[in-house]
Amino acid sequence: MKILSWNINGIRAANKKGFFTWFQKESPDILCLQEIKATPNQLPPYLRNVPGYHTFWNPAERKGYSGVATFTKQKPIEIKTGFGKHEFDNEGRILINTFPSFILFNIYFPNGKKNQERLQYKLDFYDELLNHIDNLKNKKRNIIVCGDFNTAHKEIDLSRPKENEHISGFLPVERAWLDTLIDHGYVDTFRRYNKEPNQFTWWDLKTAARARNVGWRIDYFFVNEEFLPHVKNAFILQQVIGSDHCPVGIEIIT
Repeated sequence: MKILSWNINGIRAANKKGFFTWFQKESPDILCLQEIKATPNQLPPYLRNVPGYHTFWNPAERKGYSGVATFTKQKPIEIKTGFGKHEFDNEGRILINTFPSFILFNIYFPNGKKNQERLQYKLDFYDELLNHIDNLKNKKRNIIVCGDFNTAHKEIDLSRPKENEHISGFLPVERAWLDTLIDHGYVDTFRRYNKEPNQFTWWDLKTAARARNVGWRIDYFFVNEEFLPHVKNAFILQQVIGSDHCPVGIEIIT
């Protein structure tokens, strides 16, 4: 089973750059999108209802902002669009799909760069997610969390760590939460398969950073340690264009 995740930076804009053609050719078992910036009724019918897929949308209350979508060939047992708390659920950041062998979290994590209030919101969101997945893991459920985490974990995960150590996205407090996530028994799947530098998933469009591969790795697939034997590969599709992010993915055996 191939699962892909991509911050699409606006599904309508990406579709003009060949998103749907790529989707059909790639044919993942599950595709998780973040930052769709649209509601389903703003999309053409072939995107609203993709043949062969069950499609789930969680747009933000605010128009043209945030939003996530999940396309899956296998019908989920259950679908949720939040943690059950309005302050976290109103920005279209969460889709939780339950399958027989795992629970998939498609998450667009907040960005903390705007101000201290948004940074605190991001950290609170992190903690709420961890509490949520820990409760499920304690019930012996397998967890997959994918999406745009908006934080690079280690110095190897961005081009210029020293220049960015006081910038949200690489603050010690944000990186420490990823340490905590790992301490709680979750695994950064990509780093289990690839220890190389210059493996990035986001590049600043304003500075044409992608051509020089000056980027950040902020898009992840985390799984609980017990599920790790089912993960056969984890990868970054750096050659895929259409957004300021590129897709990331895992292959699993269920």
